[in-house]
Amino acid sequence: MLFDLPDHNTLYQALLVRDTAYDGQAYVCVSSTGVFCRLTCPARKPKPENCTFFGTVGECIDAGYRACKRCHPLQPMAMADPAIAALLAALDERPDFRWREGDIERMGFDLSTVRRSFKRQFGMTFLEMARQRRLRDGFETIADGGAVIAGQLDAGFESASAFRAAFLKLIGTAPGNLSADPLLFADWVPTPLGDMIAVSSRSQLHLLEFFDRKALRTELRRLAQSAKGHIGLGRTDPSERLKTELGMFFKGRSAEFQTPLAYHGSEFARAVWTALRHIPAGQTRSYSDIAVWIGRPNAVRAVARANGANQIALVIPCHRVIGADGSLTGYGGGLWRKQKLLEIERQYLPSKKDHSTHVTG
Repeated sequence: MLFDLPDHNTLYQALLVRDTAYDGQAYVCVSSTGVFCRLTCPARKPKPENCTFFGTVGECIDAGYRACKRCHPLQPMAMADPAIAALLAALDERPDFRWREGDIERMGFDLSTVRRSFKRQFGMTFLEMARQRRLRDGFETIADGGAVIAGQLDAGFESASAFRAAFLKLIGTAPGNLSADPLLFADWVPTPLGDMIAVSSRSQLHLLEFFDRKALRTELRRLAQSAKGHIGLGRTDPSERLKTELGMFFKGRSAEFQTPLAYHGSEFARAVWTALRHIPAGQTRSYSDIAVWIGRPNAVRAVARANGANQIALVIPCHRVIGADGSLTGYGGGLWRKQKLLEIERQYLPSKKDHSTHVTG
C-alpha cells in the first residue's frame, strides 16, 4: 500500500475517542505544543489543524517533537530495553549536556548494542537525538543577532571547537565564517516532517531543504560561492512569508506558495521546475509526463536529473513525481517524507473523480 495509515479524519476521530486499536500503531504530533502523543492520551484534545499523524515514534522525533509527559509514548520502547529507558531518562534530566560515547560506556552500556537499539526503535542514534535537541537552540540564538559564543552556550557546548564542528556539519559553514554583511541569510524552519533550512536574499528564496538531506552541504557550499562568501544567519521577508505559507500548507488550508523564488540551474532544469509547479496538489505525474509537457518527450532521464537537482523542496514539488509504474521512486528528503507529503496533499484534491494524468497549467 502507498499509505500505511488511515486518513487524517479517521485518525483524529480515533484520537477524540482514545481508540486503543491504534495504540503503538499511530502517534499524533501537535504543532501548538511541540509534543507527540499516543492516540489514547488523556490530555485535552488539540484542534485538528494542529495535528499531524505518524506511524512511528522515530518519525515524530525526527520531525522535532518531544514526547508527551502524560501518555509517555516512549515507554514501550523503554520497557523493552533497559538501556533505552536509562538513556532517555538521563537525556531528560540533562538536555543541554554534551553526550559522548564515553558517557554511555560509563553508564555500563555497550556502544554497539545501544546504537542498534536506538536505530531500530527511533531511526537515529542516541547521540544524534541529543545533538538535535541542542543545536537548534544555538542556531536560533545567532539568527536572532546573538554572538557566536552565546549560541554556543545556548546549545550546551562548553568547547568552542566542538560547537564549530557540529555547526559545520549541520550547515557546511562554521559560525565564525558567517558574514557580518550577508547577501544570503540562512533560517531554521520547523515543520511537522522535520526541521528545514531556508536560504534567502532579501527578495527571493534560494534554497529550502530538510537538514538530513545528503546533498545539503554541497548545495550550501555552491550558494556561498555564488554569494562570494557573504552568507549569514537571519530572517528575511521571503523566509517569513515561506513559514506562513508552510504553516497554511501543513494545516490543510492552502497549497499555494507565492514566495518569490531564485532558480539556480540550466534553462532545461528551470523548465522542469516550472512544470513541477503546475502539478496540482494531491496529484502526481511521471518523468515522461513532465518530458512531454516541456516539449522534450525523449528527455526522460534528463528530467529525472533536473528533478533530483531541485533545491527548493515542497515549494517546487518534486515529491509529486513518481515512477511510470506508480512507485514512489527516489526522494532526497526520504521516501517516508514523500509518502507523508502525498498523503497530506490528498485533502487538496478538488474532488474524488479528478484524476487527470496530464500536467495542466
